[in-house]
Amino acid sequence: MIKPHKLASLLLGGLLLAAGLCGGADASGVTVEKVQFKNNDITLVGNLYRPADFDNSKKYPAISVAHPWGGVKEQTAGIYAEQLAEKGFITLAYDASHYGESGGEPRYYENPSERVEDIRCAIDYLSNRPDVDADHIGALGICAGGGYTIAAASTDARVKAAAGISTYDIGDAARSGLKDVWPTTPDGIRATLQDIGEQRTKEARGETPRITKLLPTERPGADAPQFLQDAYEYYNTKRGGHKNATGNFRYVSTLRQLEFYPFGMIEFMSPRPLLLIAGSKAQTLYFSERAYELAKDPKELYIIDGAKHFDLYDKEPYVTEAVDKLADFFHTYLT
Repeated sequence: MIKPHKLASLLLGGLLLAAGLCGGADASGVTVEKVQFKNNDITLVGNLYRPADFDNSKKYPAISVAHPWGGVKEQTAGIYAEQLAEKGFITLAYDASHYGESGGEPRYYENPSERVEDIRCAIDYLSNRPDVDADHIGALGICAGGGYTIAAASTDARVKAAAGISTYDIGDAARSGLKDVWPTTPDGIRATLQDIGEQRTKEARGETPRITKLLPTERPGADAPQFLQDAYEYYNTKRGGHKNATGNFRYVSTLRQLEFYPFGMIEFMSPRPLLLIAGSKAQTLYFSERAYELAKDPKELYIIDGAKHFDLYDKEPYVTEAVDKLADFFHTYLT
């Protein structure tokens, strides 16, 4: 779990935001402000973090932080944003389109191309802030946010350095299943496509949208896959749960995931650097390994010994190790 003083600072920041206060300082001295920006006609809501020694006469390197599938900005994305702000960066953790405090209809619609565009719009916003050095902007994503970040950074040259934490290829997972957790077959995909088509027809004529849950509503048994147990423990308990992270999922958006290949243009990230951080015991490690293999230099795959996928969301000592590595990486390439 995150260190007590870190947790306290995040909770204090959240209380300030809930009260509508801007520029409030948390226990570490980092200031947090609620901000808004646009992805076309969708208003995105984010938390902007500034370093404790912030000087508004200066320009700072900045980092956008994309949350996991089904997550919101107050969870792991906020942890990394706050701690990187402690390291001297302006950081922006925001709710993706269709989630949390951000707009977008239908709700809970996980459209990868829109998630990628969210990141580009976050870069738009940061690039035009007077306190941000537009030539020194990086991007970070956790879980599916890592895959989306790689996709965005591959084609957006304004991202001078990119990193993924426990990177998850949502497209591959939809097409092939998650290795050693749940299988997917070509016949299964065909059945899903048929089902999606029928559901779209129903919804187009006004029937109730199909909303499913990403995770079971009751704690999985000991015989359930460890990945599922760990996901439940993070999202559905006091450890990482948040009222805005409902776990709801618009079923028909599965089609958008099946079409998505986040590493399709990864070679164009070079010569800008890519850092991939993953746990040695993560069942998603192979996604980071695949991205690393496909990327061109400069690139690095950094393995945190003993960590599983969700350990890197908030558990110590893993988060501190990851943040220290991220800080070194971004200071090297953004300052």
